[in-house]
Amino acid sequence: LPEVGLGGQRALRAARVLVIGIGGLGCPVVQYLTAAGVGNLILVDTDRVSLGNLQRQILFALKDVGSFKVDAARDFILKQNDKIAVTVYKEMLSAENANALLALADIVVDCTDNFDTRYLINDACVKFGKAFVYAAIHTWEGQLAVCNAHGTGPTYRCLFPDEPSAGEIPTCDEAGVLGFLPGMMGLMQAKEAIFYLTGMSSPAQNHLL
Repeated sequence: LPEVGLGGQRALRAARVLVIGIGGLGCPVVQYLTAAGVGNLILVDTDRVSLGNLQRQILFALKDVGSFKVDAARDFILKQNDKIAVTVYKEMLSAENANALLALADIVVDCTDNFDTRYLINDACVKFGKAFVYAAIHTWEGQLAVCNAHGTGPTYRCLFPDEPSAGEIPTCDEAGVLGFLPGMMGLMQAKEAIFYLTGMSSPAQNHLL
């Protein structure tokens, strides 16, 4: 594509993308960023693969049950493209490590499923002037936005200033979710990251889908 070209491909190869959460959203994000040739992927997740994940987390197979998600994801990435540098962190994003992890990245992809981490990502990205690709899913619905685009755009707190109380919004495990929905939203997160890294504009950089 002339809109991407060799310059865009080189930008992807040089890019450093921090993916926080390797679940229903994170799996397609990892797959498509790998296929696009993003050269440096930093994966953060503490969970292990469970049988119930396989309904929607299609990066994993039966052989991966019991493995750390970041380890299984790294294996997938390197089988597809062994030139990609993959760094994994088996820890939760926290106030103690957020600054160090964000310093590694050009853009953050928020694939988390809890509000504490989501607000932490928002505040750290605002602090360091970095964009993050937000998505969330619930039963039949999904949301997507590129928050803090170019360090000046609207943020997650512009949309939702106040963090919901514990238990106010049920999790996917509690409420259920269509298996393909996180796949659709994660694919769109990967698309937005690729557009951003190659300098292309997108309506998601200023709006909520």
